[in-house]
Amino acid sequence: MLEKTSTFQKAIEAVEALDPEAQAILVDIIQKRLKQQRRDDLLKAVAEAREAYAKGEVRSGTVADLMAELDD
Repeated sequence: MLEKTSTFQKAIEAVEALDPEAQAILVDIIQKRLKQQRRDDLLKAVAEAREAYAKGEVRSGTVADLMAELDD
């Protein structure tokens, strides 16, 4: 954990060494990359769900069906 904190602290210090405009550009880039990463993760989850559905590994039903199954 100490290594991560040290790396994180170094990153903060490097960002602080940038002029304000460069910091703003960096923040924008990081935000865009995080959004893309979340999109990629969501697309992967959707693909996995579709694959499970295609294999018949997904069941459907009502909430009452689910509750009845849980009671069994």
